[in-house]
Amino acid sequence: MSTETISRLGELSEAIYKNVRMGSDLTLTLMPKVKNEKLKAEMSEQLAEYEQFAAKAQALIKKKGEEAKEESPLSKWMAKMGITMNTLADSTSSHIAEMMIQGSTMNITDLLRKIHESEDECGGCDEISLARDIVKFEEKNIEKMKVFL
Repeated sequence: MSTETISRLGELSEAIYKNVRMGSDLTLTLMPKVKNEKLKAEMSEQLAEYEQFAAKAQALIKKKGEEAKEESPLSKWMAKMGITMNTLADSTSSHIAEMMIQGSTMNITDLLRKIHESEDECGGCDEISLARDIVKFEEKNIEKMKVFL
């Protein structure tokens, strides 16, 4: 495996970790605002999946002798404030579902881009497989959230 391939796979692992942590953080921030019990239950299931994917991504990163990079506290705070501001005027189930769909769509877009950049060199690598699993998971999340629109 070339140095460039290893670097791309490292970027993919980091992107996977970053995306699932962002999904987890979004879900955690929105859950206290959810009044619909079915939506809250669905979000809880998604949160558990995000955490499992984060652990898998972290294991892939550690396997390469590196540590998963967390978002800076300032970035996390800014994201949380953005979510809070976005839900101040509208915290309906429909709006929260829409925000979840937007987050999943962003994750899919980012991961597909990274997959396409890496798959020629390593189509069957663990990183590619995990990224594809997350894309499928996010696609299912979008379908599940559509019910609440």
